[in-house]
Amino acid sequence: MTETSSPQTPAKPHTPAKPKALHILKGLRAGLVTGAADDDPSGIATYSQVGAQFGFTLGWTMILTYPLMVAVQGLSAGIGAVTGRGVAENLRRHYPLWLARTAVSMLFAANFVNIGANLAAMGAALYLLVDGPQVLYAALFAIVCVCLEVFVPYRRYALLLKWLTLSLFAYVAVVLAVEIPWSEALRGIFLPTLSLDGRQAMALLAVLGTTISPYLFFWQAAQEVEELHRRRQARLKAEPDIAAPELARIRLDTLMGMGFSNLVALFIILATAATLHRTGVTHIETSEQAAEALRPIAGEFAFVLFAAGIIGTGMLAVPVLAGSAAYAVAELFQWPQGLNKPLKRAKAFYGTIAAATLGSVAVFVAGLDPFLMLYWSAVINGMLAAPLVAAITIMATSRRIMGRLTAPWWMAALGGLTATIMGLAAAAMLVL
Repeated sequence: MTETSSPQTPAKPHTPAKPKALHILKGLRAGLVTGAADDDPSGIATYSQVGAQFGFTLGWTMILTYPLMVAVQGLSAGIGAVTGRGVAENLRRHYPLWLARTAVSMLFAANFVNIGANLAAMGAALYLLVDGPQVLYAALFAIVCVCLEVFVPYRRYALLLKWLTLSLFAYVAVVLAVEIPWSEALRGIFLPTLSLDGRQAMALLAVLGTTISPYLFFWQAAQEVEELHRRRQARLKAEPDIAAPELARIRLDTLMGMGFSNLVALFIILATAATLHRTGVTHIETSEQAAEALRPIAGEFAFVLFAAGIIGTGMLAVPVLAGSAAYAVAELFQWPQGLNKPLKRAKAFYGTIAAATLGSVAVFVAGLDPFLMLYWSAVINGMLAAPLVAAITIMATSRRIMGRLTAPWWMAALGGLTATIMGLAAAAMLVL
């Protein structure tokens, strides 16, 4: 008896596994962009002033703020992914309406003046590189940012923002181009020193306000909601049993994004400490002043890198500032919103983006000092940060809002610590 052989199923072609590093990089989304946007031209000005005024002695602030940023941004992203709603919409649904209105109004005001200051810095940086009309440059940057947000499909736009984060490596290159006394620099990073004089206290407040900015909370939560819509996925609260991998991805994204942000900020402090501070240049008000001051000390190459980095980071940060304001306003008024929606389906949302961006140019053209704009933006953010972080922490730990997917205890503890620190910082800002 002959044995009948059954037909064999054709083997599936072998697909090589993606390298682990590439898989991790593809998983970096809102956290990476949010962290990079934190190093905007106004942030560059703050970190440059810290390095110029105090040398390496405040490098440790980047280690202090890192876990605080990770906690607050992780809580915000978790709220967006679990509830399928942004921070402003959750405030409106679960708290008194006046609280949401106050938070959104303050956010819009702070973002409005911050956008104007950043556009002014970008125009000034381009002027340093190629000469020409600064105001026109600022207006052109504003128009380009609005057109990208309004007319480029969300998937491509999100990818563009990820690529723009590469502009921050300009500041890594600046450090490589100048001579750093590493023993002194490492002491400043790992051996904290803090005097009780008003100058250093104000510098610490400036670093906290620049690094832990309320607009980042709204943006990262909204981007996680956008990702759910893009993948046609239900909010994680509706599918808690399969939520673990996505929440793990969000935490890794946030850890790496905030780490990248603080590392770049540290490099800016190191670069200006090793150049400006060591040659007696201790007063910097704007990012373009820092770039210009570098030219005779560190050379043309470092100057060009620093100035180009201002433009690149501005192109990343201005859309995030305008977008976070638009998300918050749209969530408050229950308008259709999202960068994944076409213009005709979210006119008020995109109109808010245009108003926040182009309107800030009008304020700048009217002659308001960009440094003064940054000051008031910092004041408003300082007043908003503490109560907002407290509300986000409470929301992220509420079973009524998050179901079974409440935030882990360590994130809640760090969120509470951040709210306390930001509250003390805001009080000190008013006193000093």
